[in-house]
Amino acid sequence: DVQLQASGGGWVQPGGSVRLSCTYSGFQLGELAIGWFRQAPGKEREALSCMGTNARSAYYDDSVKGRFTISSDDAKNTVYLQMNSLKPEDTAIYYCAAHSKPYINSDPMAQDYWGQGTQVTVSS
Repeated sequence: DVQLQASGGGWVQPGGSVRLSCTYSGFQLGELAIGWFRQAPGKEREALSCMGTNARSAYYDDSVKGRFTISSDDAKNTVYLQMNSLKPEDTAIYYCAAHSKPYINSDPMAQDYWGQGTQVTVSS
């Protein structure tokens, strides 16, 4: 069975950094594409970054380009989201999800598997 588990959220001051982890099982990266999404109160779930086998060709939403970086450690079955220069508007529940095709699809509705969310709060 495909399973994903996100972790690493918490409280951080504006300008700070957080690294989220998504540990997955039941597939190899490259068989499925993994992405990071978030949902703020009263807003729709949005894609942040997605990758297949190669993080160098990952997708990034314009709102996080230059601040967030997706990467993977295949030996640990983990995908990371390094988030720098955080802003209060980055406050949300962050999710990792997998699309059951080996290519990137950033549409939240196209994801087939979701992990539980992890809260990130950016405030002073």
